[in-house]
Amino acid sequence: MPNVRKQEIINYVSKATGVDKVETSTVIEAFLRTIIETLATGNDIEIRGFGSFRVKKKNGRMARNPKTGEEVYIETRYAPTFKFSRDFRDYVIEKMKAAELKSNQKLTENE
Repeated sequence: MPNVRKQEIINYVSKATGVDKVETSTVIEAFLRTIIETLATGNDIEIRGFGSFRVKKKNGRMARNPKTGEEVYIETRYAPTFKFSRDFRDYVIEKMKAAELKSNQKLTENE
């Protein structure tokens, strides 16, 4: 199964809600922009039952270039992160296990 792209999400949400694709696209774009801008201002976002978005500070450090072995300094940087909620994670794992079990049963039947 290929990766799902933003347009496919817009199509799905539009169909599921009965809202036209243009309005759905506007809402999804605004939602994503809000997440980005909120993180850029240093605030976290928590969506209960889904997960939390945060920006983690990675302190500067000395590292080694693997090709040359030369020591290099990596500057302090900030990394946006997402942590899935327990409900989200458990649901996905349960569905994946069920799909794998179903797939294995089909393989067994075909032998």
